[in-house]
Amino acid sequence: MDITQIRKLIRLIQSSDVTEIEVTQGDQTVRISRQNTAVPVAPPVAADYSPPATPSTAPVTVAAPPAETNNNEEHQVTSPMVGTFYTAPSPDAEAFVSIGQKVQKGETLCIIEAMKMMNEIEAEYSGVVEAILVENATPVEYGQPIFVITPLA
Repeated sequence: MDITQIRKLIRLIQSSDVTEIEVTQGDQTVRISRQNTAVPVAPPVAADYSPPATPSTAPVTVAAPPAETNNNEEHQVTSPMVGTFYTAPSPDAEAFVSIGQKVQKGETLCIIEAMKMMNEIEAEYSGVVEAILVENATPVEYGQPIFVITPLA
């Protein structure tokens, strides 16, 4: 694939809504990706805005905000990518970690599958797994909390 063809692909990406393209020609593969630089902006909200009253026959339950867990006692491990969360290396294998288990720095906590790649997520420090916040084989978002680990002193 020559540079002229690559430049045509780049112009195609720039002039369309396509954000990524991969072309394979023989044993050569070219992937061109465009990052969206637009930042979503929330519309301004008037300070004196109150939602319209609607009749309700059932009581409305509002969940309390989650307790802050990023203090010296506990630490949330967040997903470094968008993908599918797996607790074990295969469906019939035992989970990497369980609640109450001590983990060492560098130990595998889970796998996140992204674009057919299995990415092992490792513990950043030694500690005790206090909570697993995601169910096995469910999608996770970037930055979503997946574990709570209390550091060992």
